[in-house]
Order: sequence, then structure tokens, then C-alpha cells
Amino acid sequence: MLPDFSFLVVLCGLLVLGGFGFLWFYYDRRDRILYDAERKRISFHCIRCDHLYTEKMGTATAPCPKCGHVNTRLKF
Repeated sequence: MLPDFSFLVVLCGLLVLGGFGFLWFYYDRRDRILYDAERKRISFHCIRCDHLYTEKMGTATAPCPKCGHVNTRLKF
């Protein structure tokens, strides 16, 4: 005995909505992780050439992109 046609339409609709929900959740989580990694940066100030620059989180010292002098991070 085959199920009713309206039941199959509702089932397919729910599967499509579930697929869209899963894709939304996956891409939202992925984009949040990428955004947080880009957002969390440390500021540096070169004492030799007075240049402000940033580096990724987790570095205590970084060379200046202009002159190459190694500087410590800014502390606010």
C-alpha cells in the first residue's frame, strides 16, 4: 500500500527544509570561526620607524613590515 500523495509532499518539503537548515548551520559556524580568527589580532608599534601594524593572535614579538625591527606587542 502506497502512502498518500500529500504525505509524500509534506515529507519532501520537510527534507528540503532540513537540508537548508543544516547548510545554514554549517556555513554560519564556518564563517564565524573564520571571522573570529581574522578579528583576533594583536597590535604592534615599531619604535624605530613609528609604524603601527597587526599580527595574528599568539605572537608576543613580531618584526616590523617596513624596517624589520622586532617589536613587542602593545599593551593597553
